[in-house]
Amino acid sequence: MFEVALWDSCSRGLAIPLPPLSHLHSRDNTDSSSSPTSSWGTVMREGECRTGSKLHWYLGKPGRCSACLQGQTPLLSLTDAPPHEREELFIQKLRQCCVLFDFISDPLSDLKFKEVKRAGLNEMVEYITHNRDVVTEAIYPEAVIMFSVNLFRTLPPSSNPTGAEFDPEEDEPTLEAAWPHLQLVYEFFLRFLESPDFQPNVAKKYIDQKFVLSLLDLFDSEDPRERDFLKTILHRIYGKFLGLRAYVRRQINNIFYRFIYETEHHNGIAELLEILGSIINGFALPLKEEHKMFLIRVLLPLHKVKSLSVYHPQLAYCVVQFLEKDSSLTEPVIVGLLKFWPKTHSPKEVMFLNELEEILDVIEPSEFVKVMEPLFRQLAKCVSSPHFQVAERALYYWNNEYIMSLISDNAAKILPIMFPALYKNSKSHWNKTIHGLIYNALKLFMEMNQKLFDDCTQQYKAEKQNNKDGIIPGISKSSWWR
Repeated sequence: MFEVALWDSCSRGLAIPLPPLSHLHSRDNTDSSSSPTSSWGTVMREGECRTGSKLHWYLGKPGRCSACLQGQTPLLSLTDAPPHEREELFIQKLRQCCVLFDFISDPLSDLKFKEVKRAGLNEMVEYITHNRDVVTEAIYPEAVIMFSVNLFRTLPPSSNPTGAEFDPEEDEPTLEAAWPHLQLVYEFFLRFLESPDFQPNVAKKYIDQKFVLSLLDLFDSEDPRERDFLKTILHRIYGKFLGLRAYVRRQINNIFYRFIYETEHHNGIAELLEILGSIINGFALPLKEEHKMFLIRVLLPLHKVKSLSVYHPQLAYCVVQFLEKDSSLTEPVIVGLLKFWPKTHSPKEVMFLNELEEILDVIEPSEFVKVMEPLFRQLAKCVSSPHFQVAERALYYWNNEYIMSLISDNAAKILPIMFPALYKNSKSHWNKTIHGLIYNALKLFMEMNQKLFDDCTQQYKAEKQNNKDGIIPGISKSSWWR
């Protein structure tokens, strides 16, 4: 990472017009052939620096612009400055923090100047948190530019782009080397957004669609600390800028589409789903058609990606939020889950069973009737699974009072589906814990309807005997010889 500056804080050219956000570009998009007289706000390429209103070139190692580093001397404390000078001093400190330092190739370089920047950021965080009337109109563009220069960057390639899925309990994430500065930049911007003085009508000139798009690009960072800040900041922006809401949802959709159908790799899916869970919770009724399509076309297909375990709790929460808003969506959701049900991945199957129980906890009895037969055919397969955790998780449904009330009301349809799997595995399953759970399920069925239970028992034994004798139900022995 090379040292770059938009303005040097030692400059006193405070009357220079501030750049619109449309002129801010990430470092990787900078045109290396651009003229030294390019417009204000363009992040300079290696070897260039702006000081005040002049553009100059410097030689030697990148990040050694003497004018910029001289500007990294400590400025007067904001609280010590006379009140009428604080706004100008605040702007100087924001500009001073637009100088970037190398934390990767030479972590020990410029330690003095790095500490000056860290202290300046820390002071501004405290200043904006504990003082009123400090976020004036002149501060908005400077704060957004400082945030953009420090954070809108090309992320390094993934450390494991095509390998096994990331396991939060086993794998160590790749952490951002410049975090001592980035953390404070994020903290400052979050306090800026949350300040009682913050006015969205003023800020919308600078926090626009391009800004949001650059912010969303950062969600692919491998550093979970960065993604956590991004999640909170995007949520605040969504809440304060009504005009950006549809755009935010649309761009998040695009990230999900690329993830599902192209890359199957993105580090920020869990955080984006967590934001969406909060957004869905606030949807007005009746739900718009675009929101229903998002559930069917995006949230359900997210279940088929191999890295589901990384974001499944957040995904399940979003699905359940939709069903609590509109129970008529239950049937397409359960049909979709059964369509994507894993065939050979037992841990993933346990996740599906967890989510399905959450759905059944909020299902309306009228909707349950529509899906109970395909649903319990799948549960019968799960009970018969040789993987004991799958069988165990399915059998735990019989400990859920609400699910048992639904089963009891529809026992005539459900028991004939479940009985063969329960009866067979009560004797043949290798795991003793499963035997006990199956016995409990059979006992509950028997208590619900003794006659129905006896009928199912007789039918099962008759079919078993017929199979033993080589008789196919509905076909007599004599028909084989015709």
